Amino acid sequence: MARGSGCSYGDAAQNAGGYVLSPVTTSHLELDAAAASVRVSASTTFTELLEYLVPRGLLPPVLPGTRHLTVGGAVAADVHGKNQHVDGSISSWIDEIDLIDGESKRRTLVPGTSEFRATVGGMGLTGVIFAVKLRLLPISSTALQVTTRRLPDLDALLAAMEASTSQYAVAWIDPSGRRRALGRGVLDSGDHLAGLAPADADGLAYRAGRAPRAPALPFCPFTPLTARAFNGLWYRTAARELTGPVPLARYFHRLDAVAQWNRALGPRGFLQYQFMVPRQADTMISEVLTTLRRHHAAPFLGTLKRFGAGSGNYLSFPGPGWSLAVDLPAGRRDLRPVLDHLDRRVAELGGRVYLAKDARLRADTFAAMYDRLGEWRAARARLDPRGVFCSDLGRRLGLC
Repeated sequence: MARGSGCSYGDAAQNAGGYVLSPVTTSHLELDAAAASVRVSASTTFTELLEYLVPRGLLPPVLPGTRHLTVGGAVAADVHGKNQHVDGSISSWIDEIDLIDGESKRRTLVPGTSEFRATVGGMGLTGVIFAVKLRLLPISSTALQVTTRRLPDLDALLAAMEASTSQYAVAWIDPSGRRRALGRGVLDSGDHLAGLAPADADGLAYRAGRAPRAPALPFCPFTPLTARAFNGLWYRTAARELTGPVPLARYFHRLDAVAQWNRALGPRGFLQYQFMVPRQADTMISEVLTTLRRHHAAPFLGTLKRFGAGSGNYLSFPGPGWSLAVDLPAGRRDLRPVLDHLDRRVAELGGRVYLAKDARLRADTFAAMYDRLGEWRAARARLDPRGVFCSDLGRRLGLC
């Protein structure tokens, strides 16, 4: 199997007893400025892509939550950004994928074909992606005009997100809230500036800055009590309403402000539970928050997004509705049965769990969530008839 930057929170980039290719390629970019497109090697990171494109007034239309992700990894996970409800996932912006299949043949995959639909979102199990051609978005500034609003409960938060007309929107939700404060959060909605920002006086540039390294703590700092205090402090210190310019790096890549931030969560790490449900099943959001609180799971960070139409790829995550991601300390022994129960509820409502963030989903529940699994298997059999490509995630979910 091929490995990008290893940014998945689960076992997608692991292959016990097998071989792992890392890196697959060297970083390489070929820009077609007239067509606003770029051909980029799979091992190129979004940091490298942004540093090259932004000074030329161009931007990848879909940006994942970390700039350290590789382009090949982004395609394998069919990543989405804060603008999925408007612009779709990265799949919507791909013109071509160059792939080495299971018989060592080079293939060019194009949108609309079954091989393309199996590969984008296919978690690297159809072959080795070595180059991608992406369409780009023209920009005139390195800042966005962002409005931050503090909302008192989940109903108000969902209503504000439904009413937002901004290109980008994400809500940072308090997973510890209870009673009337259940699901309270802070909504950040933004659009690209039409003109230059003060920071652009010396020309456009992607300025990520140097991130301090998080300390490696010998214990997990989050208990139900400390998680509640942390979430409450974060909510109360957010602005009730504020509008102003925000740099690209700060808006899109907040997690990258601290390097290796997961080290600060203790030696047993954390689990992220990210699921989506259709719009009419939004009560599942409050059910998940209530269930995690009732079982003292100490959720310490939550992210809510509104999704638009999905890509139609067989194993892609987004679809019309809502996505909630909650970070949880992994040390609790009784946590996994709770999440197994929530998985079944999500599946019953027509939702699914995000494979790029998953470390523990059961094969039978996965099959119930992804109803185009049969089409994926058929396309994979054509691309990799001998089953050369596999991963720990693929074995756990019965994909290889």
